[in-house]
Amino acid sequence: MIETIATDKAPRALGPYSQALKAGGFIFCSGQIPINPATNAIEATTIEDQTRQAITNLKNVLETAGSSLARVVKTTVFIKDMNDFAALNGVYAEMFGATKPARSCVEVARLPKDVKVEIECIACA
Repeated sequence: MIETIATDKAPRALGPYSQALKAGGFIFCSGQIPINPATNAIEATTIEDQTRQAITNLKNVLETAGSSLARVVKTTVFIKDMNDFAALNGVYAEMFGATKPARSCVEVARLPKDVKVEIECIACA
């Protein structure tokens, strides 16, 4: 069985996809960009604040699905500028705490709404 996860505590999908799907004991979260769901705007300007908002959005989707950041097993990070890698890592480590999910980090030419970072994850339900 596949369950669609949706919450107003994270940005609405910008296209024909779900915020997350729950299947086979896992939650597959679509990439989150740093949109503030309360205003539907990108307010954060630094890589640190954009990373914090993107991870907060993931956290809210996971909690709606009955999971948490502590249950994340894999993330994929898309970053606009690899020169921001160290700053992103600082916020990432702060927000994930003792949890250290497997991760890929890829520099990309462009992200939706020209943000600096997008993060997706897979978590245990």
